[in-house]
Amino acid sequence: MLTLLLIVSAFFAGVLNAVAGGGSFLTFPALILAGVPPLNANATSTVAVSPGALASAFGYRRELGRIRDIHLPSFLGISLVGGLLGALLLLWTPQRTFEVIVPWLLLFATLLFAIGPTASAWVRRNFTIGHGTVLAVQFLIAIYGGYFGGGIGILILATLGVFGLTDLHAMNGLKSLVSGCLNAVAVAAFVAGGAVYWTEALIMLVAAMAGGYAGASVARHIPPPVLRKLVILVGAAMTVYFFVTKA
Repeated sequence: MLTLLLIVSAFFAGVLNAVAGGGSFLTFPALILAGVPPLNANATSTVAVSPGALASAFGYRRELGRIRDIHLPSFLGISLVGGLLGALLLLWTPQRTFEVIVPWLLLFATLLFAIGPTASAWVRRNFTIGHGTVLAVQFLIAIYGGYFGGGIGILILATLGVFGLTDLHAMNGLKSLVSGCLNAVAVAAFVAGGAVYWTEALIMLVAAMAGGYAGASVARHIPPPVLRKLVILVGAAMTVYFFVTKA
């Protein structure tokens, strides 16, 4: 039964990540319910969903070539360093401390996913930042991404919008590339740190890849706003669950 839970959650996480994002809201709690400690569940979830972002970035390779305003090597490099620092910070966090932090991380990620698009639009209309500032902000986002990562795509898109980019396809491509590289460097740190539950990770990895492949078909039948509401609902339920159980 627990194996079925991991397969189903990872499959639909792959679908969500291909269409609307937020797949970790399914894989992380599924691993918790399967008995994986929270810190290890976070690391294992990252391993399970990591291939999807890089595959998506490859699909956006032409759009990425249109980006001129941002120096891609600098943006990517600062993201990799920040992601590695975030992953190491997670490994250095005591299990008990992470258990206390988890409900607040879920609350932040859920709120970010719920209000992110509206907040991003408002910020883009009222603020602009330069190249140095966008790199500094991205560095902080990358640290968060390596540590937990829920809602990181919204943060990256908001930062790029405030910087002045308007090509949504190119922005999505850069977001996918950065997210994928962040996940890759975090995975390397988690593997080196022995934080990954490999049996669960491999089961979910296969299922998430299948879900990502199916996501294109799902996108043609279910509007992304509906999927976003599902992600928010799951995130809210998990947030309440963790606040209640950890109280």
